[in-house]
Amino acid sequence: MQNLGYLMQLLDPYVLGAIALGTFGGLIIGALPGLTATMGVALLIPLTFSMEPIMGINTLIGIYIGGIYGGCVSSILLRTPGTPASAATVLDGYPMAQRGEAGRALGMATVASTIGGLFAAVVLATLAPQLASIALEFGAAEYFALALFGLTIIASLSGDLLKGAISGLLGILIACVGADPITGVLRYTFGVSGFASGFAFTPALIGLFALSEVFTQMERAAKGDIVPLRVAGRWPTRNDMRESRGAFVRGSLIGTLIGIIPGTGSGTASWIAYNEVRRASPTPEKFGTGYAPGIAATESSNNAVCAAALIPLLALGIPGDVVTAVLMGGLLIQGLAPGPMLFQSNPEIIMGIFGGTFFATLCMFVFGMALIPLFSRILLIPRHVLAVSIVIFCFIGSFAINLNPVDLYTMVGFGVLGWGMQKFGFSQAALCIALILGPMMEANLRRGLLQTHDNLLEFASGPITQLFLALTVLSLAWPAIANRRARRRLAGAPLTDPEKKNQSK
Repeated sequence: MQNLGYLMQLLDPYVLGAIALGTFGGLIIGALPGLTATMGVALLIPLTFSMEPIMGINTLIGIYIGGIYGGCVSSILLRTPGTPASAATVLDGYPMAQRGEAGRALGMATVASTIGGLFAAVVLATLAPQLASIALEFGAAEYFALALFGLTIIASLSGDLLKGAISGLLGILIACVGADPITGVLRYTFGVSGFASGFAFTPALIGLFALSEVFTQMERAAKGDIVPLRVAGRWPTRNDMRESRGAFVRGSLIGTLIGIIPGTGSGTASWIAYNEVRRASPTPEKFGTGYAPGIAATESSNNAVCAAALIPLLALGIPGDVVTAVLMGGLLIQGLAPGPMLFQSNPEIIMGIFGGTFFATLCMFVFGMALIPLFSRILLIPRHVLAVSIVIFCFIGSFAINLNPVDLYTMVGFGVLGWGMQKFGFSQAALCIALILGPMMEANLRRGLLQTHDNLLEFASGPITQLFLALTVLSLAWPAIANRRARRRLAGAPLTDPEKKNQSK
């Protein structure tokens, strides 16, 4: 009954209105390339100073949830990831939009985001303290093993293993630009001070996927290869939902588990979920061609991270990702110290956050489905106008993050690189994964070896580390195992009538 009383505070129309407005604002921010959920939450924290804690914190959570979902809009329609979390959605969302099924792709993304968000919200409300203890078990060795496992995705995402490996190694090399994570020595900056902190990730992502696509479209237009698009539909089909059931489950689980591990984030979760769903699929060859389960995997996982990342924040006082680090500032401003004592001293705030997370996720679904027809009409804009608009957004979004002119050079450079990779069949996705996981792997490997005095056996002695290393070996060996099983099935299959006749001849 007491918990019910706490939830009644959430039902105040002003509180519900603030959460809905925050979610809608986050959706718009996430849909604009370069304007991330982190930026939205950070910019709007001052507006919550005068609000009651439940209203202020839940408004920020609404911006967070809406911002992560909103990134799929530009990923699907323009091949421009609105946020790093939606980069993997490009692989199947954009090809589906190119077939005239943008509404269906956005509908699948909305449904998947809602399922993932609600699943993680249930976990947040029921198992927060218990799951948060798992996060305490992760040290340098565990993070290194997780990053190494994530990098094995490159092998399965690349049709050509050699080109995929080259793309991945190039991404790791590019990620080494900037200050050494242990000693602080500058590497590969060639005297350019703007690269001291490495290449800014969001401008690199915008250039790699968005600007490169503009170059590709211009090239096709010059050859007369552009086909006018049709825009129809809003809801995923029954067949989409049936094929995506496993993707919903795996994506939600992976997103929740990755979310409770501090410092990983939704970008890592979406790539790992995409790979695992593809690996488990009976038709992995359909992924990357505009296949609904591919969208379901990425969007359910990156939105599950939103609620899951609140678990270590609330239970331990440790932010789960960059956005929750900013949210922690919002809590402290309200006079609330995240951690175990928050559950004892302010249970009404905890219950309000649980309920607000559910309500923000439902608002995301309503706004997302309602705006699909409007969003889809972007594709009906003449191609030359759309290309110019995308380029303008690329420059504005890249510059707005750090107000650093060097980021514009980064965006253009990665645009040219991405166009060349697309033209010659190299995997942009592999490069993107390496850019995300390369720094995490290097820093934790070196930190862990320092802690163990370069003793590799001691470094890899933890059970979680050994689990991820075993998964890494399995992930690398899985393509060969799958091919061998397929050959055995074909060898043991009964001959068809035409084959029997040919054999008798």
